[in-house]
Amino acid sequence: MSKRINSTPRRDGFRMPGEHEPHQEILMVWPERCDNWRNGAKPAQKTFVEVAKAIAQTTPVTMVVSAAQFGHARELLPENIRLLEMSSNDAWMRDIGPTFVINDDGERRGVDWHFNAWGGLTDGLYFPWDQDDRVAQKVCEVGRFDSYRAPIVLEGGSIHSDGEGTLFVTEECLLHPSRNPHMNRDAIEAVLCEYLAVDKVIWIPNGLFNDETNGHVDNLIHIVRPGEVVLTWCDNPSDPQHDISRKALDFLASQSDAKGRKIKVHKIPLPGPLYISQEEADGIDVSEGMQRESGERLAASYANYLITNEQIVYPLLDAKFDADVAAMLKDLYPGYLITGVPAREILLGGGNIHCITQQIPVK
Repeated sequence: MSKRINSTPRRDGFRMPGEHEPHQEILMVWPERCDNWRNGAKPAQKTFVEVAKAIAQTTPVTMVVSAAQFGHARELLPENIRLLEMSSNDAWMRDIGPTFVINDDGERRGVDWHFNAWGGLTDGLYFPWDQDDRVAQKVCEVGRFDSYRAPIVLEGGSIHSDGEGTLFVTEECLLHPSRNPHMNRDAIEAVLCEYLAVDKVIWIPNGLFNDETNGHVDNLIHIVRPGEVVLTWCDNPSDPQHDISRKALDFLASQSDAKGRKIKVHKIPLPGPLYISQEEADGIDVSEGMQRESGERLAASYANYLITNEQIVYPLLDAKFDADVAAMLKDLYPGYLITGVPAREILLGGGNIHCITQQIPVK
């Protein structure tokens, strides 16, 4: 049986591991929302299938799917991808699933954050979001993981842990008035330290330009290993991302992590810039919360990749840079399997491969 624990992970000796630590499986959610995914979500579904197949080379995958889509998903997905029927409002498992914490005895528990669709009634992307807010608890129930209900609104894509006491976040997202307006930075940091057992929070000023999540950290950087990150980089001074990346680099250069290490930064190129085409925009149902209009700039980032069991699954986004990024990842992760998946359809929905996946660590 699983139960809600009226304590905190830090108090109980649990910590959030780094993504580079071993995984038992990867969780995903099947897309079907027609005001976010074009053409009845059919192109996105095909892309999710390819991402799941890529991950399954090294790590088992469980795909959460609605009752209405179960048969269709079962037909498209290979047999080795497990399906789990569960309600949700959309398909961003990184943000709605539990953040897992572990202890030295191999026990695992889930942290269940409050979810409000990236902004609630202030600037959330859709309403209602009640089914998404229940996914973390349901996953813990199904997996028989005890869980903690954290006292703040937070999405999994807005935090990056190195597994050794350091957490990376952006001020733009975590201090946004649509998340926890009653709390200041110190109060939010105290909750993060208690529920993830981190000792230092590194507050990068801003996330990626035009990111509708209010600047999730996982669309700007990725932790390669403790003390080392990749940072989305733009060399064009006339691009608004240029100043954001420069500011982030200068800030990271001034920081040390929880173990006192200076942070080594690798510049990963910004794709594009990429924009929604008229044809793509025409295939999406009208929505109040989400900008899906022709010419809208997409928040495209190669940093939005998944690390799982000595494999990197990264988005193919721009023919000018895809091969260079593959070579860079091979250098950064020697001996890893590097797998690129064409990911524009995920990008059109507002995120990428890291955003649609969530890992369960091994025992």
